[in-house]
Amino acid sequence: MKKLFALVLAVSGSAASAQTPTTNPMPDGSRDMYVGLGAISAPRYEGADSRKVSALPLLQVQWSHGLFISGMSAGMHLSERPTVEYGPLLTLHASRDESGLGGEIGAFENSSLMPSLIPEPLSRSSGNPLVGMDKIDARLQVGGFFNYYLAPQWRFTSSLVYGAGIDRDGVQLQLGAQRLAAQIAQHHTLSFSAGATVVNRAYNQSYFGVSPAQARTSGNAVYTADSGLKDLRLGVRWNWALTPSWMLTSNVQVLRLMGDARRSPLVERPNHLTVSTALAYRF
Repeated sequence: MKKLFALVLAVSGSAASAQTPTTNPMPDGSRDMYVGLGAISAPRYEGADSRKVSALPLLQVQWSHGLFISGMSAGMHLSERPTVEYGPLLTLHASRDESGLGGEIGAFENSSLMPSLIPEPLSRSSGNPLVGMDKIDARLQVGGFFNYYLAPQWRFTSSLVYGAGIDRDGVQLQLGAQRLAAQIAQHHTLSFSAGATVVNRAYNQSYFGVSPAQARTSGNAVYTADSGLKDLRLGVRWNWALTPSWMLTSNVQVLRLMGDARRSPLVERPNHLTVSTALAYRF
């Protein structure tokens, strides 16, 4: 069964989903690479009522020996079976500061190279619940992934990563299903995805909890967020092959916070809509 190297945009928010590209049979010593640039419109942080528009650099590479880079994730395909994919995975969880603009996977909105297109300086008087909360630095997460093909174009996906949060002990388990590359017209394909994220207490408390010390500095009520289901999400991606080398890729994702995350005093709106589009060149 031949699989195509699917272009994946990691644009699900500050905790980007660790999506892995499909395996791509290719000659030894070769590689398949996309680079591009676009824009993304997303909530300021998970749970924010306001939005931001940022530049979206795009990078996806896979080498014949199985190593891949997809957005801010990297890993390696180890399976030799065409219906199973698994291997180690490294991902970068973005930082979060008082403004909520600390960084989003794939967007780099606070870097000097890719500044936010719409800066939104906020203060406590604006009602921003993050003012007075601790900044959480970017975290390297370590784990693995396992994907299984239910049919040639249907893939069950899963990943487990560790290392997010204030004390670097947050755990995320992401489960999902994907319908890959349904052709709707010549040069046009749609891909669909659905998924859920389960986290441990350390993760939820870091990003949605409020400690007594944080309550004193922020004015938020003390809140303890326990482990459990963090979110549910649906997504659709449209790829338009302009030429054999150039592609326009657009992504829409709807996410709903669940459980203790949804009930957090930091959450202004539990439903998220993220929209992105980018022009990519395939080498």
